[in-house]
Amino acid sequence: HPKESKYRPVLESLLPQDPMRRIVLKRGSPEDEFPNLDLNCTVMARVLTPLIYTRQFSRATESGVIFDDIIRPGLEDPGQSTGMKSVGCLAGDAQSYILFCDFFDRIIELYQGYKVTSASVQQSDFNYDNLKGADDFDQAYVISCEVSVSRGVEDFSFPSHCSRGERRKLHSLAKTALEQLGQELPGKLYSIDELSHESEDRKVVMESPPASLMKIGVARDWPDARALWLSKDGSLAVWVNMEDHLKLVSYRSDACLQEAFKTICINLLKLETLYKKLRHPFIWKNHLGWVMSSPAEVGTGLKASITLRLLNLAENKRLDDVLDRLRLQIEATNYPGIYKVSNLQTIGIPEVALTQLVVDGVKLLIRMEKRLENNGGIDDLFPAQK
Repeated sequence: HPKESKYRPVLESLLPQDPMRRIVLKRGSPEDEFPNLDLNCTVMARVLTPLIYTRQFSRATESGVIFDDIIRPGLEDPGQSTGMKSVGCLAGDAQSYILFCDFFDRIIELYQGYKVTSASVQQSDFNYDNLKGADDFDQAYVISCEVSVSRGVEDFSFPSHCSRGERRKLHSLAKTALEQLGQELPGKLYSIDELSHESEDRKVVMESPPASLMKIGVARDWPDARALWLSKDGSLAVWVNMEDHLKLVSYRSDACLQEAFKTICINLLKLETLYKKLRHPFIWKNHLGWVMSSPAEVGTGLKASITLRLLNLAENKRLDDVLDRLRLQIEATNYPGIYKVSNLQTIGIPEVALTQLVVDGVKLLIRMEKRLENNGGIDDLFPAQK
């Protein structure tokens, strides 16, 4: 109606104002709000200074992520002085890496040893046939292997910040994509409720959210819209709405990293195509590569890990230096003498080369372990910096 367009602005002005527009955060100055980082062992605590905090203090992404949201995981879980490094921060959305780049670029450099620049371009390589020596580990030492890769989906906040509606939409997208993937690799999508008890067709059981998810704030509304897809042949698992929007995992008890990596490459590329058809591609930034919630995983989002016996080398005082030179990290398991070795860096190196670092590094660690078993020296095996 002609009068509708004429009087609409007047009528709309009489409507109650959206209460969200009136929100004013009751905060003091940056000096008043600067967190206590005493005894905080995360990388975040090593990077964060009053000056950096002040610069980021008044910024917010379009989805409402503020800087305190970014650093909260590291304040809730301050990490430990020994063992694997904890990054201590999470992006709330992809825009966080741009708006808070002054902070995140420093985190990535300190944690991953890679300096992010505007000229950086992350390369991607899923040609699994180029991976060498990943199928002939010494079975006397190597027990199992696992390859995982995470992805964030465009147009959605990350799990630490997303709404219930976003999470449910992501679940719906995953269900559609995985149904199509299942036409070539048969599988089944299980809700978290279905995982509360063991069944004949699967051995995975999850009764409550993992403590790690609760600490970093991604277990809100548990178990709403979380799920696990399992292939019938057991070669692939896909977690939905856990630490990231999607996480593909291929585990092998025969330690054949070649096959685990191949499984990930083939099915990740299929899912990438399916998500593009659904008009929600995976998040990619040229200077960062594939973007996930954790700055510890940006670039490739890939972790290749091998579980092996290292009774002697694990006690050697030079092990930390060896791992640093190989760009690997080690994690103790619940079994004495059994350790999990994986890549620390995920950015600046393509997927095949990254996995090759793990293969070559683990084989060198086994050679060192054999030397020490025979009371020999390892000085001549000491690696150059990778």
